Amino acid sequence: MPRQMNLGAFLMATGHHVAAWRHPDVPADPLDFATYKRTAQIAEAACFDALFVADSVAAPSDPLASHSARSVYFEPLTLLSALSAVTERIGLIATATTSYNEPYHVARKFASLDHLSAGRAGWNLVTSDAAAEAGNFGRQTHIPHAERYARAREFQQVVQGLWDSWADDAFVRDKASGLFHHPQAVRTLDHVGEHFRVKGPLNVARSPQGRPVLVQAGSSETGRELAAQSAEVVFTAQPSLARAQAFYADLKGRLARHGRDEQSLKIMPGVFVVVGQSQAQAEDKYEQFQALVDPRVGVGLLGRMLGNFDLSGYPLDSPLPALPPTEDGQRSRQQLLTELAGNEQLTLAQLGRRIAGGRGHYSLVGTPTQIADELQAWFEGGGADGFNVLVPHLPLGLEDFAVQVVPELQRRGLFRRQYQGHTLREHLGLQRPANPYFAERGQP
Repeated sequence: MPRQMNLGAFLMATGHHVAAWRHPDVPADPLDFATYKRTAQIAEAACFDALFVADSVAAPSDPLASHSARSVYFEPLTLLSALSAVTERIGLIATATTSYNEPYHVARKFASLDHLSAGRAGWNLVTSDAAAEAGNFGRQTHIPHAERYARAREFQQVVQGLWDSWADDAFVRDKASGLFHHPQAVRTLDHVGEHFRVKGPLNVARSPQGRPVLVQAGSSETGRELAAQSAEVVFTAQPSLARAQAFYADLKGRLARHGRDEQSLKIMPGVFVVVGQSQAQAEDKYEQFQALVDPRVGVGLLGRMLGNFDLSGYPLDSPLPALPPTEDGQRSRQQLLTELAGNEQLTLAQLGRRIAGGRGHYSLVGTPTQIADELQAWFEGGGADGFNVLVPHLPLGLEDFAVQVVPELQRRGLFRRQYQGHTLREHLGLQRPANPYFAERGQP
């Protein structure tokens, strides 16, 4: 089969635009499950590979949080567990931080979701870029960048070891003999490392996919190296095709050093999309959201995205001040936004308004044909294996993409017309991992 792109639907409360909740077509309650259910079913009907839910374990603390719908939101695994019951094929990727969790908890929850969904779970491993999270877990300061990644690397290894606690054929459940599982088909992890001591085994059987799909989103040097070692999908923010191509080539080029081939890692840049039947209609849709942006809310979002800086003391019409490298946040996103401000000579208010929808992700505002042209250029030009789709509002923004853009991609042979498999690994073209601890049992 010719190579086809992968598509993820990036779900965020009322939508990705910071002012989406104010739009008359948008349900304003971010805890309205019916909206999520409809959105998930729209994405599944369009054969998306997966739903993706980001997370933070702290409420926004800036002075204008009261003007944002992002003060409250569902815990991702709880939400995706509910959505697993109202969908059948689409993958379910949830974010869980390695900074403020324990490996056993994360391993157990994602293995459970994989069983509940019959093999559709994915874990987006993050190291937390919100400094406010520290105060909710007994810390006065956020964990430094280097330490977060060292902890994340060990965390991932422990989780993977726990997922492999049981052989695939461990459970015989033989009522006649009374044997529930083979005693030799389970292993104790007995991990002792710099950050964790975990005995094991996991009290969940090996999951339908062997292991849930491992997703990462770090684009810093440390993040790229961690992804090259262990990630199966990478989400990234790239502002242009040239930058996307450079990132793609760099990350794929690292895989051989870790004994991996290029097909073992899917790179999916985020793309913020507003669809219209004409260019003018698409721009009008976008401007409806832009007109609702309170400049102070935009600057508050900007400070958060730059790495947890308080910019409220600077005039709205001033340029972006020189900021030190963030110790708390995403260094790659700080660099991207700083370059954007300098290249286009944007004031704080202009930059805040500029990122109000896509937060630094590549933005496309146009017709289905125009959008498909750009996605095809990135996909065929060595910039992406697929895309994580962001829309300004939910569920209608995703419905626009599903009904108008997806058929155009299908017409060009770039995207599936129906699911060929049942698990997230099958959708992504990823191999089911063997369990290295039970190779003598002939495990698949």
